[in-house]
Amino acid sequence: MKILFLTQIIPYPPDAGPRVKTLHVLRHLIRRGHEVTLASFIRPEEEPFLPAIEELCGEVHAVPIRRSRLADVGYWLRSHVSGRPFLVERDSLKAMHELVFRLAKLKQVEVIHADQLTMAQFALSTAERLRPDRQPPRLIFDAHNAVWTIVERMRAGAPWYLRPVAALEAARVKRYEGQIAKRFDNTLAVTENDRQALLQALQNASGLPLDASGGNIEVIPIAVDTEGLRPAQRRAGSGNILTLGTLHYPPNADGIRWFLQEVFPLVREAVPHASITIIGKNPPSDFKRAAEENPETIRVTGYVPDLDPYMEAAEIMVVPVRAGGGMRVRILEAFARGMPLVTTTVGLEGIQALDGEAVLVADSSEAFARATVRLLQQPVLQAKLAANGRQLAESHYDWQVVLGKMDELYKPKQVRFPDPS
Repeated sequence: MKILFLTQIIPYPPDAGPRVKTLHVLRHLIRRGHEVTLASFIRPEEEPFLPAIEELCGEVHAVPIRRSRLADVGYWLRSHVSGRPFLVERDSLKAMHELVFRLAKLKQVEVIHADQLTMAQFALSTAERLRPDRQPPRLIFDAHNAVWTIVERMRAGAPWYLRPVAALEAARVKRYEGQIAKRFDNTLAVTENDRQALLQALQNASGLPLDASGGNIEVIPIAVDTEGLRPAQRRAGSGNILTLGTLHYPPNADGIRWFLQEVFPLVREAVPHASITIIGKNPPSDFKRAAEENPETIRVTGYVPDLDPYMEAAEIMVVPVRAGGGMRVRILEAFARGMPLVTTTVGLEGIQALDGEAVLVADSSEAFARATVRLLQQPVLQAKLAANGRQLAESHYDWQVVLGKMDELYKPKQVRFPDPS
């Protein structure tokens, strides 16, 4: 089939959750023989990676995009007029609307696959513009997350003066996601929790009871490449704790800040030689300050192109998550790399791992500290979690195992002709 695939970021290199997920979906569709054209926003720092994606897809079209706080204020004000979420207004660029329409019409695409919430608007506007001339293409929305639940969780932890703003944005996102699920032919969620949240949004948009609102919302988990991610040779007894994430993403920064401020001091009381390495793009200033004040115990690296040396220097990994949605790719990749880890109930959402078997799960500061100390002090438990996590990644989350569930969505529609008799 001819597929026009829309992405909010260039899906390479696979160094962040959204890129990992999208890259494997693209690889799967191309391996199945589909003709895929990619249309994506591109930031200046992503331009060096265009050749790698062009080699994969064959044809890539990119629209430059830049962010600024001043422009964001304008988009926020405009969202009050339109009633659409700020995130959608911010990315609603005329150049992308025109590009998607031109490609869909020129190539006679059969499917438009909108990857993440902000790209859905371009599929919808194109379908509407094509409708007078021909049957519009099938629309597939790959949600990644139920975004309204992320905003809602962040609202609960925001300062009191920001909570009304977050509540308004959560309501707008929920309404918009419901409209998307209503108008698209298929919606993909990565967890059952996200599917239920999207169904709630759909129910609000359709005005129908939850069990009657339909929606064609299916769960297809995020996948990783277990062949490319080999188990790390960890440094036994180092006491080094590794954590990582895209640090300009608020839920990631929030969780690591909580660990750094409330959990890590308790860990140090029990394990005085414990240290922490924080990896991720755009670390907040308070992270940098903590590292400057405690250079022997806290290290903040910023972005690193190769995680292997840091995983080999670490003894365990922590994924402290208090807000967010979807699935944590960093947990799946940690499983694939044989990294024993501690996370929260929110962090483990959508992942079929048992507490004490492939991972340790704790939610309060004291419980998370106890679990971290326990794992640092028990090499046998580390080995057990590492082996079970690797086996789970291979059997349940490898991209060549998981993504076959998408094939039914990309079968050509059968045209039924009336019986001549």
